[in-house]
Amino acid sequence: MSLFLLVIFLLYGGMHFHAYRKFSGAFTVSLPVSLCIVLFMGVMVCAPVLVRVAEREGLESIAIPLATAGYLWMGFLFLFFSTSVLLDGGRFLLKVSRVLPYGCHPTDRQTFLASLFISFVVVVHGYREAGKIRTEKVTIRTEKLPPSLPRLTIVQISDVHLGLMVREKRLHAIARAIENAHPHLLVSTGDLVDGQRDGMEKMAAELRNLKPPYGKFAVTGNHEWYAGIGPSLDFTRRAGFFVLRGQNMRVGEFLHVAGFDDPMVERSGSFRRNESDILGNIPRNEFTVVLKHRPVVDKQSIGLFDIQLSGHVHKGQIFPFGLVTRLVYPVSTGLSRCGDSLLYVSRGTGTWGPPIRFLAPPEVTVIELVHGKTGS
Repeated sequence: MSLFLLVIFLLYGGMHFHAYRKFSGAFTVSLPVSLCIVLFMGVMVCAPVLVRVAEREGLESIAIPLATAGYLWMGFLFLFFSTSVLLDGGRFLLKVSRVLPYGCHPTDRQTFLASLFISFVVVVHGYREAGKIRTEKVTIRTEKLPPSLPRLTIVQISDVHLGLMVREKRLHAIARAIENAHPHLLVSTGDLVDGQRDGMEKMAAELRNLKPPYGKFAVTGNHEWYAGIGPSLDFTRRAGFFVLRGQNMRVGEFLHVAGFDDPMVERSGSFRRNESDILGNIPRNEFTVVLKHRPVVDKQSIGLFDIQLSGHVHKGQIFPFGLVTRLVYPVSTGLSRCGDSLLYVSRGTGTWGPPIRFLAPPEVTVIELVHGKTGS
């Protein structure tokens, strides 16, 4: 974990160095201005750590504004880096192709200002987009649904990241979207919690008031472990969810919900139960839903379940980061078939880090099981 954090800080620091070089190349910068910029960037590099320290010490009056400023800056910097690299690539191609006459190529200042403007516009748009919860509807036909119940609605939320950045206002919008779907069953596929703060009880009560007839089930994500697995599980249970940790629960007379811990459980020294052993005991004539945070399908489990619901990837959350996540998780969003089973990957309902979404809007997923010939 320490090596991972070191790599992240080196990359983040490198983006700051790139931004400083672009700024100093576009403008003549005096020593006092340079020192102020370097100091600001140093604070921003350390902001995620400072936020966690302030949060754990109960200093929310410091943690919340620092998190807001630090994570908005993080999103802006990532967009600036991506945009400036793209524009620099375009400048290089213009030069080598000699399409434009000598002296007509964009200057360093013009490229810097264009990158700055584009990044600012996307941040403003992405901040607004993050608060607009969309409902994604998926219909699955199955003969395993009894004729007496022609339709069953499962609502999935994922990666809500309740904490300093995703607070009561956004959760209220999520809860309304869930209520409007009138679900029989509500599931959370990990990262419901991103930290502990005052006011968590109000958010637990908001979720606790959602009472679908077939219940609520959840699994852990990696952020439950980062935030502290004990308090995270306590919050999830107070919110009315039954947390599945390598377990299968029979719901009604035809539906099974199985859930498995995030792989982070193994790093904590705990034991992660074998999926195929648990799923193999479920009658195949009964519909089986698997809840896993990461969109990785166990090859030995294919055919032992009907659909796996996952999240984790956020579809990158801010384009073009989604191009990177696809290298790790080929199925990064939407419905796909894995042999005789299905996999659905949510874009996520909240946000991690920057309260921004660009070309990856947040979603509450409404899955309709309809009695009929098996298919999707």
